[in-house]
Amino acid sequence: MSSAPKIRIAIYDMDKTVTRRATYNGFLIHMAWNKSPWRLLLAPLLPLGLLLYAVKLWDRGRLKQFAQTLLIGGRVSPQAFARYLESHADLVLGRNVYQEAQWRIEAEKADGYRHVIATASYRLYVDAIARRLGFESVIATELATDSSGHVLARIDGHNCYDAAKLDRVQVWMAAQGLAREQCYIRAYSDHVSDAPLLSFADEAFATNPHPPLERLAREKGWQILNWRDGDPAT
Repeated sequence: MSSAPKIRIAIYDMDKTVTRRATYNGFLIHMAWNKSPWRLLLAPLLPLGLLLYAVKLWDRGRLKQFAQTLLIGGRVSPQAFARYLESHADLVLGRNVYQEAQWRIEAEKADGYRHVIATASYRLYVDAIARRLGFESVIATELATDSSGHVLARIDGHNCYDAAKLDRVQVWMAAQGLAREQCYIRAYSDHVSDAPLLSFADEAFATNPHPPLERLAREKGWQILNWRDGDPAT
């Protein structure tokens, strides 16, 4: 008796994997410009946060929270966000997505793959982008809310980054009733922090990799995709 066919899943990092540039700063600026333009006057304070991150007094999560507080606010109604999330997603799709990523997603869908974005970016704005790209599921960094539903400049749980991203993927699979042995998984990322997820996959793709990931990919025998110049290469 033949075994059941495996469930095909393609998991993509977002920033610099599907998109050409990181999306977080663009999101902050889009929100500030449309919601509270005066907050752009606070932008010169951002290097202070970068310095504290560089000297390892802050982690990535704390840096993101600092930038959000400056440019959007520490407590914002969901309605104030909702007004601009769709227009931000339109800008990302129009200016910042690799065409090669879209083609690959379409080809995988024709082969029966389910698509998941797993990203350290905030679900708050990733959902609208993922929906436009045809992703069925989003695993992302969550923002806390208060008792009245206002969005706080505070990460709820862990930043979806490095080993925490793989943990979140495994939690998602369990919630979907997907055992690892039932699945055939592809994973795509540009950054070496996603080595845990890439190692977990059946097929790992170092996609537009920065040098540390490219070196690791060559050591591990992972496939390398370069969409920066429109010429995928392995």
